[in-house]
Amino acid sequence: MVSQKSKDIIAATLPAVRENAMNITSTFYPLMFERYPQVKAYFNESHQREGTQRQALANAVVAYAANLDRLEVLGDAVSLIVQKHASLNILPEHYPIVGECLLEAISIVFGDAATDEVLSAWGEAYQQLADILINAEEAVYQANEQKEGGWRGEREFVLVRKEKESDVITSFYFEPADGGEVADFKPGQYIGITLTIDGQEVRRNYSLSNSPGERYYRLSVKRENDGKVSALLHDKLKPGDRVKLTPPAGDFVLEQSQRPLVLLTGGVGITPAISMLEPALQSGRPVQFFHCAINGNHHAFKQHVDDLAERYDNLSVTYCYSEPSANDNSHLTGFIEQDMVAPLVPEPAETDLYFLGPKPFMDSCHRIAKGLGIPAERVRFEFFGPLQTLDASNNTDDELAA
Repeated sequence: MVSQKSKDIIAATLPAVRENAMNITSTFYPLMFERYPQVKAYFNESHQREGTQRQALANAVVAYAANLDRLEVLGDAVSLIVQKHASLNILPEHYPIVGECLLEAISIVFGDAATDEVLSAWGEAYQQLADILINAEEAVYQANEQKEGGWRGEREFVLVRKEKESDVITSFYFEPADGGEVADFKPGQYIGITLTIDGQEVRRNYSLSNSPGERYYRLSVKRENDGKVSALLHDKLKPGDRVKLTPPAGDFVLEQSQRPLVLLTGGVGITPAISMLEPALQSGRPVQFFHCAINGNHHAFKQHVDDLAERYDNLSVTYCYSEPSANDNSHLTGFIEQDMVAPLVPEPAETDLYFLGPKPFMDSCHRIAKGLGIPAERVRFEFFGPLQTLDASNNTDDELAA
């Protein structure tokens, strides 16, 4: 527990920390990577360059400090962090590294104002959060280990199949190298993969695109510009090669319900929705599947979804291409708009809406959900990477967790 004295100090210094949070996190990451280069493997370089990782940490620090007496309101955010950490195999010994460098960053940014008393108070608060996360992550690790086909930490898998889904997305099928079972998972979850590039370990999370119940895990990965990991997967990884995977993780999962379901996906955001689609259809609930792509060459899993539409009367499909080719035959063209989605949602109060895709697409989906009056508790989404802010209108800065 954080002492009352420390809470008072944190409350008094929080406005200054909030104002300088990005300065703190921008100081923190280079400091930590220089002092402890071994931890760089746990961070996505693209997210570092884009600044989304720094912003996410800044928001998390401020939100936690502002709610020291109401930690229950942070439940969803803590669960999100725990799931991401578990997929990266974050361990208790990593937390002192972060704490040391975070306090050092605060000291550098605030100079003489960061007195021993101030640093001690923030250190006490950090240790409380670290303890919460360590205990929650240990519970996840134990649960993973106890599942049938489950394991703790990293496990070696073999690439058994590689299949091109579009011009930019390829699927990779992995089976356990030890010939054992694989743990079941919930549709929509992701998995952590560890690879070695130029002698350095790197870790990434990718959504599982197959439905549960198979003997393999399928990851469907988009080739990213300047993406070292996606380039290795697309260009160099071949059947027979081995990788390390962590157990499935994530809270963005298909909830059991008989309410109508609308799945809005953009680009590679289709991958978790593909995992969700057939289980949802098998439950008998009505499903509207709306996918946006640049054109047919970028559209992954089209034949699979079309085949499901032939098999299931409760599936309706809409495709929207922003830059259709001459031979494309999409239902709609342009970018997703509310009037495109409205006919699919005749009863907004009784509809479950899930969406995932690039940030601008997700901003649009969030505005559409608000505009149609779909209750917030019926709206589900997740980011590929650090938590960001979604805009519900042109001037809102409301921040939502998946």
